[in-house]
Parts: sequence; structure tokens; C-alpha cells
Amino acid sequence: MEKEWYVVNTYSGHENKVKEKLEMRASSMGMEDYIFRVVVPEQKQIEYKDGVAKEKVTKMFPGYILVEMIMTDEAWFVVRNTPGVTGFIGSSGKGAKPFPLTPKEVDNILSSMGMSRLDVANELKEGDTIKVISGAFANMFGKVKTIDMAGQKLEVILDLFGQETVVEVAFSEIEKTN
Repeated sequence: MEKEWYVVNTYSGHENKVKEKLEMRASSMGMEDYIFRVVVPEQKQIEYKDGVAKEKVTKMFPGYILVEMIMTDEAWFVVRNTPGVTGFIGSSGKGAKPFPLTPKEVDNILSSMGMSRLDVANELKEGDTIKVISGAFANMFGKVKTIDMAGQKLEVILDLFGQETVVEVAFSEIEKTN
């Protein structure tokens, strides 16, 4: 089984509390190998009040969080029974497991937040082979030369016309190959 992203319904306004509780439960119950990341989809907006621009963070989907997990019975139980969680989206109920988000849906949501489906800090290192999945170099394979966490970019060595060329790609434009 592989890790996938699921949408979890929470009480509206309690998304950050649920995220915190779910991360604590995953840690205390030894589920770190099944429940990886919990994300509250947010976006920054500029609001003008009395001619002054103010940056405001708003929830993209109030009442929902994203959970990256491997869907086992135990992981499903831990998430479902976290205080503030009302259920999974994409489940018919009656104990049925939910359907995960498609990679394209996850990429759209995470890239709008400046994040990537790939947990670069923990899953990627220099020298790893990656596949570029979007942009000018889509469907090309290359090796990671440098990782810029602050800029959310990688320098990748690609084979262009028989010559090794270093290109810069965003985290959201790549996926790790095995």
C-alpha cells in the first residue's frame, strides 16, 4: 500500500485544533509510519481597510483538512476517532473506506499554498533521481543537484540533446522515482 491524500471533515473553525490533536495521536499511538502529514489548506489574501493593505490568511475549505496517510484499518480508526473529526469525504459510510484525492487535485491545492505533494525535507536528497511532471521539462528524468528549501526549488541535472544541463524546477513540478 502507498501513501495517499484524503479529505477529512472537521467542525468548522476547529481545523488547526484537529490538526494538532491528530498529529499528537499519531505520535502517541505509534502511527508515524501510516499518518504522515496533516495540512489545513489556507491562502493569503490582501485586504484593504481604510486605504491600508493588510495580509490575511483564510481557509480554502473551511471545515476540511488534508491527511497524507496509508489507509490501513488502524490508521483509519485513529483519524476517524480524533476529537473534532466528523468523517472522511469520499466514503459511503457504513464502515466503507474513503477514496483518495487524485495526484492532480492534491498538486492544485498544495501548489496554491507553496507546498508540494513530495515531503522534500524528508524524502529527497542530493543525487536522487526525479521525474519532472509539469512545466517546460515535463516527462524528463534527472538527478537532484541542489535543494533550495527557502525558495521551494531544486537544481536538477537533465540530459538535453546528449548534454548534461542544470535546470531549476519548483518542488510542485517533480515527483521522486524509485
